[in-house]
Amino acid sequence: MSDAALSVHGLWKVFGPKAGSIIGTPDADLPRPELLARTGCVAAVKDVSFDVAPGEVFVVMGLSGSGKSTLVRCLTRLIEPSAGSIEIDGDDVVTMSDSRLRELRRTHVSMVFQHFGLLPHRQVIDNVAYGLEVRGEPKSKRLARSQEMVDLVGLSGNEHSYPDQLSGGMQQRVGLARALAADPSVMLFDEPFSALDPLIRRDMQNEVIRLHDEVGKSMVFVTHDLAEALKLGDRILIMRDGAVVQVGTPAEVVARPADDYVRDFVSDVPRSHVLTLRYVMREPGPDDSTEGPVMSSDTVVRQAARAALASEHVVRVVDDGELVGIVDDDAILRVVVAEEEATPA
Repeated sequence: MSDAALSVHGLWKVFGPKAGSIIGTPDADLPRPELLARTGCVAAVKDVSFDVAPGEVFVVMGLSGSGKSTLVRCLTRLIEPSAGSIEIDGDDVVTMSDSRLRELRRTHVSMVFQHFGLLPHRQVIDNVAYGLEVRGEPKSKRLARSQEMVDLVGLSGNEHSYPDQLSGGMQQRVGLARALAADPSVMLFDEPFSALDPLIRRDMQNEVIRLHDEVGKSMVFVTHDLAEALKLGDRILIMRDGAVVQVGTPAEVVARPADDYVRDFVSDVPRSHVLTLRYVMREPGPDDSTEGPVMSSDTVVRQAARAALASEHVVRVVDDGELVGIVDDDAILRVVVAEEEATPA
């Protein structure tokens, strides 16, 4: 993707002695325990490639030990990659000088961690402004920008509180505001909500969606939670043992899992909440009604169900002015019934 905000190609991270000698050899394909026993090395990230489009929310997910956090840390060389290329706004991070890398971290990329990393002796307004202070921005300018971000993330009135006076969710909002303050082109999230209570976590997920709608940043979001991935991601990359298993939209991953590993992951997902009409429609026929609801192929089945079942006519699926498919009641009900049958009693 030539105009990608982030482009990763052939990325490897191998820990251990003579790690570079593992890449491209048959040993690299060994299961982790065998590779460790034979070479003393662990391949945490194995030949990973993907692009992130401008303004896209790209989710990297997998179980513990899958390599997802190592991957996201490689993107700004918090962990040094063993091989491959990482381009952000067209510049290769892997070959950057130390000074250029510092500039990248200060101006182009922001990161939000699971542990908030707030400075306990600084008030909210100064925590949010910290990156701008490091960058050398004048005090009046950085405080004005900081106040804008405090307001944006819903912390107005808490500017002069200290971190220990805030709840976990509020502290993470400070982390979001700090990341946004630098006006980065790419934002990286490493399991930022996994330590939060479920209700607060849901609120923070909604906050990310709202902020993305408002500021439109390219985001890479790491999580082990499939529901979170499906809720936030425009596309999802699923990892296992350091390698890519599947990349696709939420609907693609649920409708067409690449293997049994992904199939198990998505087995309990409410399909009507994720699948779009593209996956349930059929070819238009000459006897199909020319009346009835019109929807795009990207409409989620659950959103379409009420209008579809209430109409005497089939749903006509239209993209760019062209009739591309038909969805009848049976297609809707097949998804809903299968979903109910899969729900544990």
